[in-house]
Amino acid sequence: MIIATRTLKLLTQTGSIDVPIRIFAPEPARIDWACRFEIDWPEGRLERFAEGVDAVQALLLALQMIGAQLYASSQHESGRLMWLEPARGYGFPVPQSMRDMLIGDDLRYGA
Repeated sequence: MIIATRTLKLLTQTGSIDVPIRIFAPEPARIDWACRFEIDWPEGRLERFAEGVDAVQALLLALQMIGAQLYASSQHESGRLMWLEPARGYGFPVPQSMRDMLIGDDLRYGA
């Protein structure tokens, strides 16, 4: 079950392309919990999941994995990926080791 969505934009010479992100409800998995997410890049859908000892940790880790995927992407590197406005960030947390990559509001508010 999808519990949250966000649509980023990839700016092109002729307009913009939607980059939808879907986050699914955490579910029991093996011993722990898993939280699936999807990012629909123009090149194809990325499907991943994060595992945690409970539903909250699985969700938090999934959000950080989304942030890491966005900031490590060639679309971010190109400067053409945006959420609300260019260069303001994407509103997802990242792991501590990636905080030096944050931009805009993500940097200001420690997303």
